[in-house]
Amino acid sequence: MRKSRAQIYDELLVLKCQAGEKDAFEELVKRWEKRLWYYAFRVTCSEPAAWDILQETWLAIIKGIRKLEDVAVFPKWAFRIASNKCTDWLRRQHLQSRFESEFLEQMQNESDVAQNIDNKTELLRSAVAKLSFNQRAMLMLRYNEGFEIAQIADILSIPEGTVKSRIHRAINQLRQMVEHQKND
Repeated sequence: MRKSRAQIYDELLVLKCQAGEKDAFEELVKRWEKRLWYYAFRVTCSEPAAWDILQETWLAIIKGIRKLEDVAVFPKWAFRIASNKCTDWLRRQHLQSRFESEFLEQMQNESDVAQNIDNKTELLRSAVAKLSFNQRAMLMLRYNEGFEIAQIADILSIPEGTVKSRIHRAINQLRQMVEHQKND
C-alpha cells in the first residue's frame, strides 16, 4: 500500500513529537483536531461534550505518544482514544437513554417536525441522531473518516464481524427511519 504525502507528513510529525518537539505537536493538533472534534460531536450530539472529549483525547495523546511504537497507526490510535473518551462521557452522563426519552417526548409534542423537514441532509442528520452510540460511532468512522472495517475493529477493540453487523443494522435502521419520516 502506497502512502500519501499527508500520511508520511503525519508520521514525521509523530516522530518529532516523540522526540519532544513542541512545534511538531502543535502542527499535529492543527491537522487532526477538527476531525477528532467532529467525530466526538457526531457521536455525542453535544458540542460542549465534543470539546471536553477533544481536550481529554489530546491529553491522552500527549501522555502516550512516546509509547506509540508504529507511527503509521497514529490515526487509528487517536480515534480509538477519542472513541474511548466518548464512551466514558456517555456512561457518565447516561446520555443515550436521556436523549432517546427526550427525543420521543419532543416528537410527541411536535408531531409536525418530520413534515417541516425539507432538506434531505437534515432528514438524514435527524435519523442519525436517533441511532445508538455504537451505531453512530460505526457510521462516523466508516463514512466520515473513511476507515476500513478492520481499522474500525482495531479502533473499537471489537471483532470485524461485529463492526459489519452494526453498520449493516444501522444503515437498515436509517433507511426505515427516513422512509417513515418521508411518509409522515
